Amino acid sequence: MSPMIYPDRPDPQPSEPLFQPSEVEDATYESPFEASSSRQAAAHRGSASDPVFGYLVILALSVGLMPLIPDNADLRYVILWAAAAGFGVTAWLLGNTTRIGQETPENLLWGVAFGLIIGIPLLAVGGTTLHETARRLFPDMRAGEVLAFLLFVMPLAETLFFRGLLQENRPFWLVGLLGSLWSALVFVPMLDAGRYPAVAVVIVTALVMMNVIYSYVRRRNGLAAAWVCQIVANLVLLFLPFL
Repeated sequence: MSPMIYPDRPDPQPSEPLFQPSEVEDATYESPFEASSSRQAAAHRGSASDPVFGYLVILALSVGLMPLIPDNADLRYVILWAAAAGFGVTAWLLGNTTRIGQETPENLLWGVAFGLIIGIPLLAVGGTTLHETARRLFPDMRAGEVLAFLLFVMPLAETLFFRGLLQENRPFWLVGLLGSLWSALVFVPMLDAGRYPAVAVVIVTALVMMNVIYSYVRRRNGLAAAWVCQIVANLVLLFLPFL
């Protein structure tokens, strides 16, 4: 039997592949298991960079180290500010906190201005109270030691932790209140509040106002401006009265 011939039908051509070789080579396969693991890794945050964990730790330390008052007040300060700075620096290294970039002179000047706005009226009204407060906060310390605390250690630690890490995703007023609670636990035990309750109330009110303004400056003018603001306020309200 001879094969059937269809003269009007073209010869069959080989079918083209669904994907061109270049497309197959460029395509990448993503395993669902690998995608899940990467999402989990991105969502994971170590305890060293967790602001809530860090805040609870420094609060606990501020209470637990009270037996060091008054004989080793300087050691207590160093441990507390080193702990706050440790959390802030770790979060900075891991990229979980605000970074200080190239700032404009205008923002830095605003930081100086807000520091003077806080400090000068309080110094003018309560200079004598501030003198007694500074002497009680830094007992038996030399002026150079107090200057190092107020100029470098304290502003660096609190700016990196509160304004840098804690304020990353929180409103400024909340961070200001949390910072005020921390400052009260750090400083009020040094003031003998049971004997001088009125002084303690005045100091706590000033601490709340200062911390809220620091956080506001951070939101308004940036982290570096908040840092400068705290340095200026420390010099006016604590170092000058200490002398």
